[in-house]
Amino acid sequence: MKKILNNPADYVDEMLDGLCAAHPESYRRAGESGRVIVRADAPVQGKVGVVSGGGSGHLPTFTGYVGRGLLDACSIGNVFAGPSVGDCVDAMRAADGGAGVLRLYGNYGGDRMNFDMAGELLEMEGMESTTVLVADDIASAPREEKAKRRGVAGLLYAYKIAGAMADRPGATLGDVTAAARKAVEATATIGVALTPCIVPEAGKPTFTIAENEMEMGMGIHGEPGLWRGPLKPADAIVAEMMERLLADTGIGRGERVSVLVNSLGATPHEELYILYRRIAQELADKGITVTFPLVGRYATSMEMAGASVTLFRLDETLESLLRAPAHCPFWSV
Repeated sequence: MKKILNNPADYVDEMLDGLCAAHPESYRRAGESGRVIVRADAPVQGKVGVVSGGGSGHLPTFTGYVGRGLLDACSIGNVFAGPSVGDCVDAMRAADGGAGVLRLYGNYGGDRMNFDMAGELLEMEGMESTTVLVADDIASAPREEKAKRRGVAGLLYAYKIAGAMADRPGATLGDVTAAARKAVEATATIGVALTPCIVPEAGKPTFTIAENEMEMGMGIHGEPGLWRGPLKPADAIVAEMMERLLADTGIGRGERVSVLVNSLGATPHEELYILYRRIAQELADKGITVTFPLVGRYATSMEMAGASVTLFRLDETLESLLRAPAHCPFWSV
């Protein structure tokens, strides 16, 4: 595989330079290291700040979702490596409008440790903060061990719901935290990988997989999935993904869901729509109504070929927050 880059060690910083140069109305860099992306008008005084963070290599997740009605700031690490404690501190400070800060990020050990340390440091200075972990990857742990699951593409829904609640006049840190937790509980994701990707500083594929193989449930960093075997037709892939998602969530007839069909990086929109076509048919056959479908690149893994499917169980409150205005260069409502 070939990559367009200069020095691999400069990959993330040059990417952030380009991101902010292309979208100065939306993003600015902050923090001592420059590894914090902040909403152009942040902090918004009197509003709860919503902060996230994670490794590079997943655009638009994480930094891409800084914007109105979404995140106020985001710390970013090297490719597939979490942000530093200092960057987490700087992101929280940049988002603090005096009403407290929610730390909202994926359930990964390094991210948890560094955000926890950042929170403790700033709480000692008087900042009020809370944490909500996104753990939507149903392939990474059984339902009875849901707290061990990884956070993947379902982060998008948590960002949207928390950001929309934070924009409501008078919303407190408790309100925003409760909304984010409700979103996480309503979200389930499973993915399928077809090819590996290359971390620039490593210069070689993260794993190997045969040309005629697929892996169900592989994580966004190449974590082992549920099984590996011959590549199946699109409808057969959807059948297994939907069976697993519906069994895990218990979503059934008469309910409403949003569906996210996400490219892991290299999979084109045409193939995503082939998947969505069958997903929509299966849900309709089961009496489940799809509203607000999302199809595209929302949470990638460099140039990995593959896709993930997320079901987001809706009620009146969550649907209202999902439909609330939001804007960043990668997604607007």
